[in-house]
Amino acid sequence: MTVARLSLPRPSVANQRRLTRGMQVLLAAIIVYGAVAGEPKAITNGGLGLFVTFVPALVDRNYDIPLDPWLGVWITSAVFFHTLGSAWFYVQIGWWDHLTHALSASLVAGAGYTTLRAVDLHSDEIRIPPRFAFVFIFVVVLAFGVVWELFEFALDIAADATGVSMPLAQHGLDDTVLDLLYNSIGALLVATFGQAHLTGVAELVREGLFPGRDE
Repeated sequence: MTVARLSLPRPSVANQRRLTRGMQVLLAAIIVYGAVAGEPKAITNGGLGLFVTFVPALVDRNYDIPLDPWLGVWITSAVFFHTLGSAWFYVQIGWWDHLTHALSASLVAGAGYTTLRAVDLHSDEIRIPPRFAFVFIFVVVLAFGVVWELFEFALDIAADATGVSMPLAQHGLDDTVLDLLYNSIGALLVATFGQAHLTGVAELVREGLFPGRDE
């Protein structure tokens, strides 16, 4: 079966890979800086971020799902901008947190839609209307955002109890509300445009997870 690929206008595959590699190198540099300067937050965020950037390659190797390099850039950008924010930009640039929340939420929304569409393609007994997919994406991201804020709140409690600096923190009720607002913006963008551009990715995922099934 020939599977459609993501076909948005974009730079060459080589340029996309160079961009991804460049962000990975900078994440590795942040880890080294954290080790030299004794900054555990830089090590934690940089290490987790660097690991996430290799997820597309792991999916390709373990499940034979060759995701488009542009998706690698998308994934890498989300963790890269968050790591930069934790290292410096969150304190210095007020809107940086909004940018990373919207970008991360769009990534969660994209993953949610891809999974939903792959299930829809796999089973003839399941039909997921576009309107339901829109609502599903939105609700998944909102729920994920609430869980994330609760996680940050738990880290704040742990930090107060132990005196240990945590890699994530909340900054009051206003910050939480704005985080959820920008999560919603990221979800809305993917829910509106993702169905047109992520179907090919969902087909790749379905073929990788359930090979040999012709529709």
